[in-house]
Order: sequence, then C-alpha cells, then structure tokens
Amino acid sequence: MAKTVWRGGNMLYPVPAVMVSTADRDGRSNIITVAWAGTVCSNPPMVSISVMPRRFSHALLCDSREFVINLTSRKLQYACDWCGVRSGAEVDKWQEMKLTPELAATLSYAPLIAESPVNLECKVTKIEKLGSHDLFLAEITAVQVDDALLDTSGKLDLARADLTAYSHGEYYALGEKLGTFGYSVRKEKNARSAKSQRSGRRSK
Repeated sequence: MAKTVWRGGNMLYPVPAVMVSTADRDGRSNIITVAWAGTVCSNPPMVSISVMPRRFSHALLCDSREFVINLTSRKLQYACDWCGVRSGAEVDKWQEMKLTPELAATLSYAPLIAESPVNLECKVTKIEKLGSHDLFLAEITAVQVDDALLDTSGKLDLARADLTAYSHGEYYALGEKLGTFGYSVRKEKNARSAKSQRSGRRSK
C-alpha cells in the first residue's frame, strides 16, 4: 500500500463533536462546540476537553471549573455546528438555537442542554497549558440519560440516540453496527467450547 508522508498534525478521526455547556460563578453561561474531547480514565471516570484561551468559554471554565459534555444527535447537528462558529461574547446561543438550559444534578454553575440525549456532568481537576489549547481534565460526577434510550429492562440502547461524528471537517451520521466489543474472539471461544464438549462426549 503506497502512502504519502505529511508533517505531524491532528489526524485522529472520526471523533465526537460535542456541545460543551459551562458558566461562571456569576451565572454567565455559554455553549462551545468541542471536537477534542475524550475519555482518559475509567476509575474514577474522567474526561478531558481542549479549549483555546481566546475562546469566550475559556474564562467561564476557569472561573467555575465546571462543564457539561452534551452528546450531539442528528437533530442537534445544526445547532452543534452553529455554536462552533459563533462567539458567546456576541450572541446568546441558548436563545438563538432554542436550546434549554437545565440544572445539573451535581454541579453548582454549569447547566446541561435539555435537548441532548446524554449529558456528562464534569468538575475540573486540572488545567494544563499545552500551546494553542489548554487541556481541562475533569471527573465525571453524574450522567443524565434520556429515558427514551432505555429498553423495557432498563438497559441503555445508545443507538436510539442517533448520534453523529466529525471527521476532517465533515459531520457524519453513525452507520451500521459492525459488531460488539469482543466479537473478534467470541466465535473462536465458542468453537473451542463446542470442540471441548464434543471431545468430552467421545471420552465417556
């Protein structure tokens, strides 16, 4: 396979383009679109987001040290993009995009977006200056999930959320399911188990 070598750059795609809501301790709130967000630890549950210091939300994040990661569905994709190209210093994104700020369960300042199917409430534990962006490391203190995503047994069916992804400047709806975690070895394990059972029957 022939390949062209480019200089080092950010080419980790696809990624979730999430809507991050935050507020300062005086109640000024805003929504910022972040493509650089990710899970960094499972115990305790932690995530990180990267934000340029010149962004309006940066000062709000530093002041309250709280934010909410709101997962983006197909219905929210237009608002997600719009919030990423407009500044909260100039417009009220909540009002313009007709989004509803709702009180978080574990945060004192940052609201969540009621229309988002899943909301991750986060408290900042560390701010790391990296260069063009500052990294906000945070612990997830609560997760709110739309009841419509739960099946009759109460199990989460995230496919119902109709989530989207961002890849090299373009947004995509998630496609067909290719498998579940561990499917690559599941058939092998089943085959070994069946072979063992057959062998056991022959030895009796």
